[in-house]
Amino acid sequence: MDGISLSLWLLRLLFLLFLYLFLLAVARVLVRDLRAAAREPEAELGRLQVVTSPSGEPRAGTVLTLDAITSLGRDVNNTVVIEDQFASAEHAVLTFRGRTWYVEDLDSTNGTYVNGGRVDGVAPLGYGDELQIGQVRLRLERTRR
Repeated sequence: MDGISLSLWLLRLLFLLFLYLFLLAVARVLVRDLRAAAREPEAELGRLQVVTSPSGEPRAGTVLTLDAITSLGRDVNNTVVIEDQFASAEHAVLTFRGRTWYVEDLDSTNGTYVNGGRVDGVAPLGYGDELQIGQVRLRLERTRR
């Protein structure tokens, strides 16, 4: 084996060594982040408080915790089930993007309203705003910390 062949083999081995060290470092960072996320309590993004509910479900005064994507409607597969004859099965969806909540009407029969105005497509929703689905009115509130 001459010097050039030996140099190429050493260069290949060093490359593999650095590649494995890099992959090990990436794995350590990922594991550290996963452990940190597991230790942190799950932060609430927002809450909906039921203001009025003529049908009784959900009851007035009930506070519902929101996920980053929260579906609302009559169907039991929704995050928030609204038992109201004027609510569609899949009525609306609330999404948290950045620092703002948005409500999207999912082509419901009777529409979705924010502070009395009908929502066409996607509309921003601020804390303290009232959302109406069917005859049920809900208020978006900040989380308690």
